Amino acid sequence: MNVTMTEIKKLREMTGAGLADCKKALAEAEDMDGAVAILRKKGQAVAAKRSDREAAEGCVLVKAENGFGAIIALKCETDFVAKNADFVALAQSILDAAVAAKCKTLDEVKALPMGAGTVQDAVTERSGVTGEKMELDGYSFIESENIATYNHMNRNGLCTMVAFNKAVEDPTVGKNIAMQVASSAPVAIDESGVPQSVKDNEVAVAIEKTKAEQIQKAVEAALKKAGINPSHVDSEDHMESNMGKGWITAEDVARAKEIIAQVSAEKAGNLNEQMIQNIAKGRLGKFLKENCLMSQEYIWDKNFTVTSYLQSVDKELTVADFKRFTLSAE
Repeated sequence: MNVTMTEIKKLREMTGAGLADCKKALAEAEDMDGAVAILRKKGQAVAAKRSDREAAEGCVLVKAENGFGAIIALKCETDFVAKNADFVALAQSILDAAVAAKCKTLDEVKALPMGAGTVQDAVTERSGVTGEKMELDGYSFIESENIATYNHMNRNGLCTMVAFNKAVEDPTVGKNIAMQVASSAPVAIDESGVPQSVKDNEVAVAIEKTKAEQIQKAVEAALKKAGINPSHVDSEDHMESNMGKGWITAEDVARAKEIIAQVSAEKAGNLNEQMIQNIAKGRLGKFLKENCLMSQEYIWDKNFTVTSYLQSVDKELTVADFKRFTLSAE
């Protein structure tokens, strides 16, 4: 068939495929439907050819019904494809099927029947249509009769769901907490849900950070006492740069290096270990407060924590579970 730019653009809008692929498919086909079919048949080849490409864009959706909620991400390579209506519709169809079947693993989702094959077959076929690598990712679920869901700004890039221990009459309450999870990215409901390995790592990092701060304070005090501005000698690059500007002399640099080495060694061997441990524990407490959902500041009113907000609604109301998935790097 004779191919026009209007037809190429129409096929691109329908499929999200590249202009060159659309032109070639139209040239081979007898009509628009035939061109779409040709692009679909390319699915297996495209998936294999682009298997090493990063699928960093995509569509994240959330749904809850009949006591089951799920989040799923259908990933692709470009934002153009991610916003294509057919791509979003495929993601929604997959999520609908997963929730209806109450799937508990991504492998179960991929094996669900869809069209003439499985969900995985449908994803591969769509990859052929768009010419991009595609993959399912980020699948999570909650079983509860009391689930609130949230799709951040309805942009299909960040979704959350929250399960409560009892029914919540006001839907705004559920949405607010689901938005809290989206905004504050908690790691657990409360401290009991934080793995001991995470706590141990936070303490170890806090100890090293506190030791470094104590040594740095001692060094800065010694430099100031010697009449040297600590900010002028806080790195080799700064020392060279500031000598070039005439702010310090080579003698100042030599003296500063001597002070830094001597005071650092002396302070490191004379740290108050109990004070270090106390500060580290305090930092762990701050980490838990900021990263455990129930102890976080309520984003809509800083006078509340999430716990106190929920108790203001219902004394017995609490969060039983939550899930969150985003395409963005955090």
